[in-house]
Amino acid sequence: MIKKNYLAIFAKSFNWAGFFLPKNVYHDCSKLYAFCRVLDDLVDEKTNLKLRIESFNKIKSIFNKTYESNNRERSMLDQSEHEIVVNDLIILAENNNIKKIILDDLIEGVGSDLKKKVYLKSVKDLLVYSYRVAGTVGLMTAKILNVSDRRSLRGAIDLGIAMQLTNIARDVIEDQKMNRQYIKPDFENIEATLKLADMFYESSFSSIKKIPFKYRFAIIVARRVYRQIGRKILQKGNMETYQKSGKIYVNNLGKVFQTILSLWDLIILFFIDIESHQRTKEYNIINQEINLDERL
Repeated sequence: MIKKNYLAIFAKSFNWAGFFLPKNVYHDCSKLYAFCRVLDDLVDEKTNLKLRIESFNKIKSIFNKTYESNNRERSMLDQSEHEIVVNDLIILAENNNIKKIILDDLIEGVGSDLKKKVYLKSVKDLLVYSYRVAGTVGLMTAKILNVSDRRSLRGAIDLGIAMQLTNIARDVIEDQKMNRQYIKPDFENIEATLKLADMFYESSFSSIKKIPFKYRFAIIVARRVYRQIGRKILQKGNMETYQKSGKIYVNNLGKVFQTILSLWDLIILFFIDIESHQRTKEYNIINQEINLDERL
C-alpha cells in the first residue's frame, strides 16, 4: 500500500468529509483518490506534450498489465510508487465490484486533456467529460460504500458531475493558462455552468438515503462543502472580481458551518422518499456516447 496520503495532502474538502468515515473506508477512498491524483499530475506536468503523453501511456500500460496479472500481491520493494498506486486500485476495484469499464472511462477522460489545446464545443462534450473524470469517481466511491441500488448509483454519478462542473467554473483562468477551455471564459458561462451543477447537486440528494447510514453523513458533508464553493464563486458577481479572487475555496470555519448544516440534511433524509432519477435529459445526452446503464 502507498504510504503517501494523497487525500490529506491534495484534497482538503474531501479529506474533511472523510473524517466522518470509518478508517478502513477512508483508506479505501484514499487509494481511489491516489490513482486519480497520479493521472492528473502526469497530465498537468510542466514538461512538453510528448513527454507527458509518454508518461501517461506508461501508467496506462502498467494498469493494463497489472489488471491482467495474477501476481498483484508481490512485495512493495519490487514496485515503483505508480505501480503500488495502480496495484492498490485494482485490488480495491475487485473487492468492491467496480467494473473495469468505469476505470477505462476515467483514464480516457483524464487522457483527453493531453492535447496542445483542449476545447469543448458543446454541453454534450462538457457532460461526457465531467462524467469521465468525476462521475466515474462518484460511482466508484458508491461501490466502496456498499451501495447497490441503481437509483443511488445514478445519484453518485450526479454528485461527481456536479463537483466537476464546480471545478471547471472555479478554474477557468488556471485552465486558460494551460490552453484548456471547457467553458467560455466569461462570467455568464460560469454562472450557467454552476446552474447546471446545482441541478446535479439537487438530483443527487435523495439518493443518499440508500447509502448505508454509517457512511451517509460523510457524503452529505462533501456535497455541502463542495456546493458552497460554487456559491462563493457566484458571490463574485462579475468577471473582474472573479479574476482577482484567485483560487476560491471554503475555509475551515466555513467547513464547520456546512458540517453543522449537514446535520439538518441528515434529518431531512429520514422523512423523504428516494426520487426517480431527475437528470433524464442530461443522461440521454451522455448516453449518445457512453452507455451509463452498463456501468452501474
